[in-house]
Amino acid sequence: MSYNIQAGIDTRYFHQYFTRGWRHVFPDAGRLPNLRRIADLVSQFDLVGLQELDAGSLRSGFVDQTAFLARTAEFPHWYSQTNRPLGRFAQHSNGFLSRIKAREVVEHRLPGRIPGRGALMLRFGPPEDELVLVLLHLALSQRARLDQLDYIAEHIIDAEHVIVMGDLNCHSRSPELKHLCARTDLREPLHDMLTYPSWRPARNIDHILVSPSLTVETAEVVDTAISDHLPITMTVSLPPALAGLNAPAALERSRLSQE
Repeated sequence: MSYNIQAGIDTRYFHQYFTRGWRHVFPDAGRLPNLRRIADLVSQFDLVGLQELDAGSLRSGFVDQTAFLARTAEFPHWYSQTNRPLGRFAQHSNGFLSRIKAREVVEHRLPGRIPGRGALMLRFGPPEDELVLVLLHLALSQRARLDQLDYIAEHIIDAEHVIVMGDLNCHSRSPELKHLCARTDLREPLHDMLTYPSWRPARNIDHILVSPSLTVETAEVVDTAISDHLPITMTVSLPPALAGLNAPAALERSRLSQE
């Protein structure tokens, strides 16, 4: 699953970006109940990439939302990346929840004129036949997105089994995604899966792309208006060398290496 959760904020109409915009700055009593609804949803999946979380600041009641969701949904492994730390006021982050222990997790800072975009790169299974998973939240400008996807392509171009997921802020047939797929052989099984806005989906900006070595059994958008985005999900069959991956019971947060 890939899901932009908008820091746990429930938005149902465009005017609420203005009338309830204060929730992006100050605490809101409805945030934790909404996070519990999100936890109940994501608990059905094995690998969950999340965008637009808060790592613990005034607006989230100093709750690390990745850790909260991991514990509430009973994920044994979780990884968090804070890309735009604004002190006590906001800690803009991406997060990853997993029932499979990653062999390695690397935090990448993506290029761009405006800093604050990052990627998590996770490696599962043996190095000789690994699964590489990349979680992204790309920039708003096309030029920046092209640069950011070029950067990612350089890091996955030699990998056989790859999944790239996230809020990519561009549609399936955009020049950015065509460029990435041409460089890496990644593919999106279904085009035009509309995820934004959640109350009347009209834009195809959330994606899960996979390499040809991975068999996609299902792909769908989940119709649940908790955030301002809808989550996108996919069922993927792993190659035989990775089929035995499993997760131990203990809850942990793995240390991130940085690049």
